[in-house]
Amino acid sequence: MLAGLSPARRRLVLGVLAAAVVGLLAVVGAVLVPRLTAPTPAPVSQAEPGPVLLVPGYGGSTTGLQSLADALTAVGRDATVVSLPGDGTGDLRETAAVLGDAVDAALARTGADSVDVVGYSAGGVTARLWAADGGAAQARRIVTLGSPHHGTTIADLGATLAPDQCPEACQQLTTSSDLLRQLNAGDETPAGPTWVSIWTEVDQTVTPPDSADLEGALDITVQSVCADSTVAHGQLPSDPLVQGMVIAELAAGQPVDLGPADCARLSS
Repeated sequence: MLAGLSPARRRLVLGVLAAAVVGLLAVVGAVLVPRLTAPTPAPVSQAEPGPVLLVPGYGGSTTGLQSLADALTAVGRDATVVSLPGDGTGDLRETAAVLGDAVDAALARTGADSVDVVGYSAGGVTARLWAADGGAAQARRIVTLGSPHHGTTIADLGATLAPDQCPEACQQLTTSSDLLRQLNAGDETPAGPTWVSIWTEVDQTVTPPDSADLEGALDITVQSVCADSTVAHGQLPSDPLVQGMVIAELAAGQPVDLGPADCARLSS
């Protein structure tokens, strides 16, 4: 096509094409660059702990977490157990929205700049969903207790053998769930808060127990502090040792790498 044009017209056509390509690249760059350079939340100050919100696990029971909330209150912390909609077996994304409302209310009530969040079992996944959806900018620290961050084979069995008894949250906690795959596809611990995952090596509900490992968090097993501990999944929120660990991790300053030297002190 260009071969049949005079040299002057050929130069004109090539110039127009070049300008069009440059313009297209500029448009593409304007669309893509903001996405690639979108600002992440600034690190939240670790010096001033705010109110603590405790998020129940699958089923929504608040009994064990209320014991932990009472222990936190006894050391001067403002601690509230979040009430989940229904029986806590519905869509975890809706539960995360409820947590967001509770956070907004706690900040408005106390005038604090940030909150601390403790998520027990599936409540830890709920906390992560909330953080990934913008909550990371409001949290100083997020602590998860025995949370199936990468699913649990117990949910796999339920979904396979008795699907009618494995509601939406159960389906979302399977090891191959789309929700967990998407949640773990990027940064497992979004910038903003500091993260701690506490779990027990003898967990028979979150299986395998190391599903509670959270990339980017300070991961601490109960047995790495007290080697002879046999605390089970259901006992995590009410166990005196675990309560001591949570209180230590929610103190002002950076998370603490606890170990055997802390066993006696935290167990008392």
